[in-house]
Amino acid sequence: MSKLGHLGAKLYRGEVGYDFIGKRKIWYGVSILITITAILGLAVRGLNMGIEFEGGAVFTTPKTSVSASQAEKYAEDASGHDAIVQELGTGGLRIQISGIDTDKSDQIKTDLSKDLGIASDKINADLVGPSWGDTIANKAWQGLAIFMVLVVIYLAIAFEWRMALAALVALIHDITITVGIYALVGFEVTPGTVIGLLTILGYSLYDTVVVFDSLKEQTKGIEKQTRWTYSDIANRSINSTLVRSINTTVVALLPVAGLLFIGGGFLGAGMLNDISLSLFVGLAAGAYSSIFIATPLVADLKEREPKMKALKKRVLAKRAAAAAQADSATVVGPQAGGPQDDEPADAAPAGAGPRNQPSRNRGRGRPSGKRR
Repeated sequence: MSKLGHLGAKLYRGEVGYDFIGKRKIWYGVSILITITAILGLAVRGLNMGIEFEGGAVFTTPKTSVSASQAEKYAEDASGHDAIVQELGTGGLRIQISGIDTDKSDQIKTDLSKDLGIASDKINADLVGPSWGDTIANKAWQGLAIFMVLVVIYLAIAFEWRMALAALVALIHDITITVGIYALVGFEVTPGTVIGLLTILGYSLYDTVVVFDSLKEQTKGIEKQTRWTYSDIANRSINSTLVRSINTTVVALLPVAGLLFIGGGFLGAGMLNDISLSLFVGLAAGAYSSIFIATPLVADLKEREPKMKALKKRVLAKRAAAAAQADSATVVGPQAGGPQDDEPADAAPAGAGPRNQPSRNRGRGRPSGKRR
């Protein structure tokens, strides 16, 4: 068995583990800090919305010797708007200009053909109206809201409302971090970005439900015992599924990292960047939130219940009594009459009076019958 598999088996059996629940305030603080950073990035820099949401035009040229930086200057001079230019694998250019009307696109196309030295009829133009972009943006937000509502309803039915609330907080956490990273990096938000967001929400939810299912199974009849509190069992549930979460996250991140750093970085594929960045950040945030946010939050909410408070009080009282008994045995044993180094193990403690020795005739009772 590999070292990771051996560690996973020990985690599952509860032989080793990390106190996620006990140190939850540290991870809450880390999450709050990351979320605040993401919100500040979103407020200061804002999102770089694509033409699908703001409207505009995309001009695709055949192979040309003009550099992307020079073409960007030509496009900004012709349109009066910021332009994004990407080099294509064919040697051509993809020139994107947001916020222009369709009526102005023909004039921009003509100016670009002169500056680039390419015939106007060889430049392909794709136009998107602002009204269509607003409709797409509204539909995306509506779809996200409906998804959230359905998730909460499902988890409330399958588990309980506390788990549904914790999962919702974790999902909002993942979305906020992903959107904030987009604002800080400056990547363009396209329909591919929306697809990536919906994908990572489903993955994050799956990872959270795995832990919740283990927690639900292990807490059946929890009030009937006095050995573990709810937080103890929640911590064990996280540890028992920890290796599985790590494995699934790493396996999912490897191909996404290939898309982001190889496909997007070296090949210059813009659409791959839009999808892969949201997937990469979202998958990592989803794995983090399912372990450090969702389950500890459930434990916090459950520990507020009167019956869980009573259970915790009984468990802690039992542990305190056991600790006191162990301390008493440690102190009383060697110092107050326990066996000394020069005494036999069954010697009577000093001052305790004569020991009751077993009768030599024990087990040799008089046989039944007539007395002689």
